[in-house]
Amino acid sequence: MQPIGIFDSGIGGLTVFRSIAEQLPGYDYIYLGDNSRAPYGNRSFKTIHQYTWECVQWLFKQDCPLIILACNTASAKALRTIQQKDMQGLDPSKRVLGVIRPTAEVIGDYSATKEIGVLGTSGTVQSESYLIEIQKFFPKLKVYQQACPLWVPLVESGEYEKPGSDFFIKEYLDQIMVQSADIDTLLLACTHYPLLQDQIKAHLPANVNVVAQGDIVAKSLADYLQRHPELEQKISRSGTREFYTTDDTTDFDRHASRFFAAPVTSSFVSVTEFSCNK
Repeated sequence: MQPIGIFDSGIGGLTVFRSIAEQLPGYDYIYLGDNSRAPYGNRSFKTIHQYTWECVQWLFKQDCPLIILACNTASAKALRTIQQKDMQGLDPSKRVLGVIRPTAEVIGDYSATKEIGVLGTSGTVQSESYLIEIQKFFPKLKVYQQACPLWVPLVESGEYEKPGSDFFIKEYLDQIMVQSADIDTLLLACTHYPLLQDQIKAHLPANVNVVAQGDIVAKSLADYLQRHPELEQKISRSGTREFYTTDDTTDFDRHASRFFAAPVTSSFVSVTEFSCNK
């Protein structure tokens, strides 16, 4: 097997994996969630890079020729260093891709007013990765940002389904929308946030688009594979999906089914195994 590797700091990346598996069902996939060290959002660049690179190397050892960082924080704080530095000297045919660039390539097309808001973790917002990438493709687009540090724990704890969660959801939406009356598109720049999508829409004017990344990333991956047949031909095709977590598998499986919209059965991998990568 030579599966596509999909990595996230926890379970949020399963929303991206779900879209990828729906659009590209024939390939084999391995998903790795680094739940024992999540969340990544408030950690330093150095720590996020270290953790992400360890997980990427583990996926390479599972014979993945292509790895998707289905995590905005890892894409923002680790991807460039991995691509430009860490992978030097490795098999040049291997690839590691993120979720920020494919989103930045199209997000401007969703806005009529050419003013959008980006909702993300503190790490993603502080990195300004979206501001930089979107500027490359839509230089006239006005981009506003808002960190939503309570949303990930709200989702992972399951508290988002309770009435009291509306207060925390509305609080950050008010903070982003007050930045400009012309914002007509909000990008959910965290893979956990699609689970809040209905509640988010309920607190916004009807004319505001709420854009999740899953379908965007899946379409971009399909296009990438079409443009790189030498890589696409390496990926095995038996339709298998394997799930791994660095934390408790029972807890992972219970929560993961909500994100993946299907039952999930995972296997445990200890972070101590990553030490052999160094």
